[in-house]
This record gives sequence, C-alpha cells and structure tokens, in this order.
Amino acid sequence: MSAEIARRGLRAPVNVTWEITRQCNMHCVHCLSDAGKGSDEELSTKEARALIDEWAALKLFQVNIGGGEPFTRGDFIELLKYAHQKGLVTCVSTNGLLVDRSLARELSRLEMLYLQVSLDGATEEVNDAIRGRGTYRKILRAMDCLAAAGVPFSINTVLTRLSYPQLDTLRAMAKEYGGELRVSRFRPSGRGKQSKDSLGPQKAQLEAFAEWLESHDRVRTGDSFFCLTSEKRRRKGLDMCGAAKMTCCVSPLGDVYPCAFLQERSFQAGNVRVQPFKEIWDTSEVLVRFRQLEVQSCVTCYRFEHCRGGCPAMAFHTYHDVSMPDPECLVNLMMNSEIEEFRNWGIATSSISK
Repeated sequence: MSAEIARRGLRAPVNVTWEITRQCNMHCVHCLSDAGKGSDEELSTKEARALIDEWAALKLFQVNIGGGEPFTRGDFIELLKYAHQKGLVTCVSTNGLLVDRSLARELSRLEMLYLQVSLDGATEEVNDAIRGRGTYRKILRAMDCLAAAGVPFSINTVLTRLSYPQLDTLRAMAKEYGGELRVSRFRPSGRGKQSKDSLGPQKAQLEAFAEWLESHDRVRTGDSFFCLTSEKRRRKGLDMCGAAKMTCCVSPLGDVYPCAFLQERSFQAGNVRVQPFKEIWDTSEVLVRFRQLEVQSCVTCYRFEHCRGGCPAMAFHTYHDVSMPDPECLVNLMMNSEIEEFRNWGIATSSISK
C-alpha cells in the first residue's frame, strides 16, 4: 500500500478484528485483552448480526474473530454461519478447550472458516507456564479432533523468550497436522503489561528470529514483524502498520479502535451502537490522525521503506507515544546493543584504570 493511499484511507477496511467476547475459560499471563469474565453489556445476537450486515454491505474481505474465547458465546456458531451467508470470510482464534469431536464435525461443514489454535510452547512445561496448568494436553486433544474431522487450522504461537527456542519444533508440529505455524508478536497490552519483563523476547532472540524468518518462508506472521523482516519477505505483505488504514478493531462492547493492541480510552474511535461503522471509519478523528501518523525520527533511516516506523502499539506501550519508533525494530535493537557494549566497555576500562 502506498503512503498516499494510507493517508487518504480506504473506502472500507480490508479486514476487521472483532473481539467478540471478553469471556474466557483460560487465564493466559500474556492476554492482550485481559480476558476472563464476560459482560451483559456485550453486543447481543441482534446487534452482532446488524454489524455483520454493515460489513457485508461494505464488502469487507475478512473478519478476524477473537476474544476472550469466541466459542464461549452460545450464539457463536449461529453468528459464524450468518457471516458466511453474507459472504464474509472468517478467521477464528481459539484456545481449543471447547473443541470436541461434535464441535469439530460442525466446523468441518463451514467452508469460509479459517481456524487458528493457540499453543504457546512445543512442550507441556513451556505452554502451561503461559496458558495454565493442564492446557497443553487439552489443546493437543482439540487439534486431534479437528484433524480427524478434516478441519484445516494453523498453530498460533506468541513469540516469547520461552517459546523462541521451540520454534522449529512448533513448525514441525503444525506440519504434522497439515497446517502452518503462525507466529504473533508479544505486545505489552492487557496482562502482557505485567508479564513483559519475564516473557518478552530478548534482543538477541529478536535478532536471531529475523534471520530465522528469512529461511522459513512458510511461517506466517501477518503484519506483526515487518520491522524485523527482510526485503524478500516484505514484498509478500504489508510494509507498514495497517491500523486505521486497512484494518481496525471492534471490542465486545462495540467500541472501535485502530487495532486490538490499542484498546485504550484515548484511542476509542467510536461505538457501533451510537454510529454506523462506516461513519466511524470515515470520520473518526482518532482514525484520521492514525492515517496521518509518521514517525519523523525514522524518515531518514535506511530501513524506513521496510517498516515506516514499525508498530505504534509497541511505541505507545513502551514510551506512551505512538509517534515514537518501534523499540524492537532491527535498527533500534542494534543501536541498543552497541550502547550496551559501549557502556560495558566503559565500566571495564574504568575498573582497569583504578
């Protein structure tokens, strides 16, 4: 996408992330939404169907559905089928705990469904430290049910300092199930704010991950890691943040945000109960400002055309300022490493002089 088109904004987003409920039967320590308990104020079935009607009229290509755990909603299968009837492709992220043989058979009959099953480690020890005790075996049982029913799915893992050493094994597991591995970026939103220091990937791991991605073309990342990817991978997808330009997020209560990682009051663009979705997309000051956002300190960087400042959500959660550069881009990582080396060298020479 060109910068000029991004500033003007598209007639409608290409896809939308829909956090359909905050209710969840797990309590992952890195959950971006701080999910757990649902609310009576979440969009009703009638309101959800009306929102689907709006998206269908706008000819959205895909709705990415997460939560919470979507399958905890009693009407979720009904809403999925309704979205498909309206011509919308859906991509559903699930923790798998409610997937049994019966549900897997029902999902196998849905032709416009892509499924992502979250697994945060190739071993019980690593996954359960993040997603909760006993969840590893339950997730594998769910994947066995899906595979037996012929439901295609990918394994989604968040890159953490614990899961990084297991990426090759996770990729092999996904291949065994006939799917692909999708690696998502750890962002310190929701409960991730508290777990960043213990789970956030280390600088050396991020630098090595950039090289690992270069040699693993079949691994999917969405736009999560464009600040780390090479020119070769960049040509296959986005070269900038798509928030407010190609995508946005709708919360369980109908609030609209630039992306799922910026569900903060200051970034609320509107609410679909108050305004039509199209009106929010076209006129919201929050979204308009995001389309104009340019990280000035990055403009002269030799990698600017690769990432255009990186992820604003990472900048916000690190510096409380979306106009700052992505703290985990390759250039910043290298600069921080050099600063650290210089600091260590200074300490060493100071000790010698004494």
